[in-house]
Amino acid sequence: MKRSILFFMLMTAVSLYGYGQQTGAGQWSVETFDQEWSPTVKIDASQRGAEISPFIYGQFIEHMGNCINGGIWAEMLEDRKFFYPVGDKESPWKPVYDCNLRMSEQQAFVGKHSPESFTTENEEPRWLGVRQNGLAVRKGKKYVGYAWVKPSEGIQRIEVHFHWSDRKEDHRAFKMPVKVGDFYKIEFIYKPGDDFDNVMLEIAAFGKGTFTVGCVSLMPSDNVNGMRAETLELLKRLNSPVYRWPGGNFVSGYDWKDGVGERDKRPPRKNPAWRGVEPNDLGINEFFTFCRILKTEPYIVVNTGNGNVENAVQELEYINGSAQTPMGKLRAGHGFPEPYKVTWWGIGNEMYGDWQIGHMPVEQYVEKHKAFVEALRAKDPKVKVIGVGAVGKWNETFLSGTAKHLDLISEHFYVRTPKENVTEYVRQIPNAVKRIADAHRKYRKELQNFRDVTVSIAMDEWNYWPKTPEVFGEVGLRLGMKDGLGIAAGLHEYARQSDMYFMANYSMPVNVLGCIKASKTAAKMETTGLVLELYRKHFGNLPVKTETDLSNGNPVDIQAALSGNTLTLGIINTLGRDVTIKLDIQNFDVSGKNPGRFEIIDPENDPNGFNDPDQPYRIEIKETKDAVSKGQVIVKPYSVTLLKFNGSIRTNKIN
Repeated sequence: MKRSILFFMLMTAVSLYGYGQQTGAGQWSVETFDQEWSPTVKIDASQRGAEISPFIYGQFIEHMGNCINGGIWAEMLEDRKFFYPVGDKESPWKPVYDCNLRMSEQQAFVGKHSPESFTTENEEPRWLGVRQNGLAVRKGKKYVGYAWVKPSEGIQRIEVHFHWSDRKEDHRAFKMPVKVGDFYKIEFIYKPGDDFDNVMLEIAAFGKGTFTVGCVSLMPSDNVNGMRAETLELLKRLNSPVYRWPGGNFVSGYDWKDGVGERDKRPPRKNPAWRGVEPNDLGINEFFTFCRILKTEPYIVVNTGNGNVENAVQELEYINGSAQTPMGKLRAGHGFPEPYKVTWWGIGNEMYGDWQIGHMPVEQYVEKHKAFVEALRAKDPKVKVIGVGAVGKWNETFLSGTAKHLDLISEHFYVRTPKENVTEYVRQIPNAVKRIADAHRKYRKELQNFRDVTVSIAMDEWNYWPKTPEVFGEVGLRLGMKDGLGIAAGLHEYARQSDMYFMANYSMPVNVLGCIKASKTAAKMETTGLVLELYRKHFGNLPVKTETDLSNGNPVDIQAALSGNTLTLGIINTLGRDVTIKLDIQNFDVSGKNPGRFEIIDPENDPNGFNDPDQPYRIEIKETKDAVSKGQVIVKPYSVTLLKFNGSIRTNKIN
């Protein structure tokens, strides 16, 4: 769907304040909503708000935990470039058969050192090399791998071994050529005869001398340009129109040049913001390949932490410059001759926080932001820039000083407060969306230098951050049905505030707070992902006036939107029982007997229910019948329901 960027940048004519409010009584308690409670929703299709930008269905990916490495990227080995010394407590690698091993810094293949195993003068010929266990494989799949190796004189043979138990017969060996001299590449294919969850891989040599391993790789053969096929299929279902990358806190210590050029030669780095090591396998060109596969638009964040203007301008030229420019020529030399023509550029990340690399007072950062923007616009006048925002004192100074150096203003929020009551837990998300929109309305009215410009909001990080175990790596937290309800309520609030929001980027798509959860061998859509998929596919783009008979404490959140001749009604039930909703639809002539109905619900009515990647789906999007009877609809406990009415805008009422 092609839309004018300028249209969304300028849309302010119609405020949705009042086009989706839930009005009426203010005080409530759980006991208020007994079995007899049945709310009425009044929808007026003739009163519409500003168009909902499709960019509110955006995603944000960061080099953190198992989002990219272990989620999107198909590499199965950890620390494949030997950042940590082999045998170190942080390293997943061990020497084979307790051979002698040292980390050699002389002519290291990549990074600062490479593992070199060796025999002493008095030793007989023996096995040398490295091993890693804990690999999960599945019967019927094929796995492709390679290693860069350098044997010395005296090495008699090189083999790649796969072990899946201590039994001698549970072992597969592949013989490799021996070439003395510089590093060379050996390749192998492994087809397991069964499902195994703890396979050991050995890169081994037999003889007397030295054997150096530069780097190793192992991927499923069905990988798509290095990315996991099963994860990509789920990401396609999300159909997100934009992806923000590479961070996040990570970007403030990231040098984009580490992620270009020959992949095996890119240096591994300690993640500057999070745990673990970044191998730099997914860099700029891999990210754009990812965007091309998903048919989505890239949104690049530049490093204003320990980065500088010159480096950011070079990055822009590498990405958008022609092959005749210095950086464009470098990109072409890496195999990508055509410019990427990226529109959206984030100027740093969360620079207001003392946790951020390069954090500085807002007055100082205003000047830094302006310097970056002026340099980027001078290099490419077509870019649209997104500044670092945070409601409060930061924004009051930052917005006043940068009004003409912004196209969008970024905001972030994560809900971390646990609530026993599901309704209260869910309401935290839409309340945050509204609170930030209200603050920006006030800025538009009151801030000097900000009254004559229109800068919409990019909520480019938003999600729950529950206090649950890290099942899927760093911040790889379970999200349940109640989290899905909250994300749906957030989408309703973005519709109500559609005059204020141009973009929203869910944080993150895979594993790290992910709307998709991936294990070593499988992936499933989480509850929040099902909600994003459902609304992206079926919710309308023109919000219409939607009123219920209670305040925002209402445990049933309802919002309607039009798309052409279709009226879609979203209903979120945060109660643990069925609720009957009475429909009063005005100025829309319904055609057909019943609307389409789509539901997301836990079959056990569990607000904490979730999908596990290694188990069959427990929670799914289901299309059902018998949607409306006698002008009312019954919604199930802890459910998200979309009703799609076909018809036309006219005076009409369902009784």
